[in-house]
This record gives sequence, C-alpha cells and structure tokens, in this order.
Amino acid sequence: MTRTPVSPARSNDARIDSALLDLMGRGEPITHDAVAEQSGVSRRTVYRRYADQKALRLRVWELLSPPQGLNLDLRQLLDGGLAQQFQTFDSNAAAMTVTMASAEGRAIRNQLSEARVNYYRSVFGAALAPLDEPLRTQVAAALQVLCSGLAWREMRDQWGLDGASMAAGCAFVIEAAVKAARNPG
Repeated sequence: MTRTPVSPARSNDARIDSALLDLMGRGEPITHDAVAEQSGVSRRTVYRRYADQKALRLRVWELLSPPQGLNLDLRQLLDGGLAQQFQTFDSNAAAMTVTMASAEGRAIRNQLSEARVNYYRSVFGAALAPLDEPLRTQVAAALQVLCSGLAWREMRDQWGLDGASMAAGCAFVIEAAVKAARNPG
C-alpha cells in the first residue's frame, strides 16, 4: 500500500494548524515566532499564511469551531448544529479550555464579538420577536451563552457532561425559552 505524498504547502498548513492548537492548549502566546518554532516551518511561511496577529487568532478560532461556523438558523442549531459545536470543542478540549480561561483566548473571542452578536440576533430574532426591547436582547444574550464555549467548559468541568449531553440540555432550555417568548403571559 503506497501513501499519497502530501504537498509541501498542505504539509506546512497542517503543521501550522497543529502548532496553533498545541500552543493554545499549553496557554502559550500565539505569535508568528512561536508558531514557526513549534511547527518547524519558517517564520516567513507563517507570515505568508497569516499576515498579522488578528489573522493568527482568527485561525485558532476556526480550528476550534465546527466547519459550518456561524451559518445555521435556529432549527439547524437545535437539530444537530449545537451538538456538533460542543463535540468539536470536546475534540480540542485542551485548547478550548485555555481559550475560555486565558487573556489570549479572551482576545480571540473579543475579536469576533460583533459577528457573534449579529449571528445570534439573527438566529433568535424571529423566535424572540414578540418580546419588547430590552428583554429581547437580554434573552438572546442569555441563549447565546448556552451555545458558547463558556457553557461548554462549565458543563464539562462542573457536571462531567460530554458535547452531546450538553447540546441536549441546552437545546431543551433554548426551545423552552423560545416557546415562552412566543406565548408571553
């Protein structure tokens, strides 16, 4: 059985990705120099792939996120998207835990705050439309937390749940909140 050779570019990409997750999982700074050293590729190669710190951080988050990213509607989120998200977090538990607890992780998360808020406003918007402001925003924010890495970390560390169990519990609560929002009173 022969192995298909991996192209040098792909090999470098995979090595860089692995280095990013390893560095994050150890709580080390995500810098071009650190990634180059950890991956065994040149600093120039890392810079060619990721021009700045923002691009490196975005790549870390992409690696910790399910492939579809923030591209689901409410039904898709509840019918498997949330489970896939938490299971992706499970598969990168060391890096995800540090991302939820470190200054570097906070910088990564904050870089995506606006996109995340807009996404969850869209996902929960129609379901929460019967609610007046500011309650609509407050409930959307609370539901977003149920879908987050912070919720994943707490349910894993405090309750010993895996991604599928977390998703089932969170989906139940989200569906109950949506039902209550549609039938206030």
